[in-house]
Amino acid sequence: MKLRFLGKNSTVGDCPTLYATDRDTYLVQGWKVFANDLLMQLEVLEGETVVEVPSELFEHLTKDGLPTGEIKRIEDPIMILTPTGTFVVQGREVTDPEALAQMEIPDYESVVEVPVAAITALLEEPRGADLKRRAQPAL
Repeated sequence: MKLRFLGKNSTVGDCPTLYATDRDTYLVQGWKVFANDLLMQLEVLEGETVVEVPSELFEHLTKDGLPTGEIKRIEDPIMILTPTGTFVVQGREVTDPEALAQMEIPDYESVVEVPVAAITALLEEPRGADLKRRAQPAL
């Protein structure tokens, strides 16, 4: 799998990153999700994983020719919005050695692969009822 770097949102010790692939997918590198309250709201299938990223990471989609990087709707099973304003992204866990060799991934991060069509659908205005899915705060 060949990657094209789109951008990252880095602060000291944090490096969520967005890549386009030659397989009509995006790779989203982000923080591993261990919070049970978040994981209990998702149905994570075998071969999938979940990462958390800042919402600003998707602004880099404009570098892939998309008119905007603003996520306007949240849909299962791809993404939920946390109470702190970050996105939890679910997708196929990246295990491809060629792809992983092109990235720097700290132990506390992982990478998910999401179809381009699934991400671009999230950039469209919601139709009908508000489709935003928000994570439930922990009690």
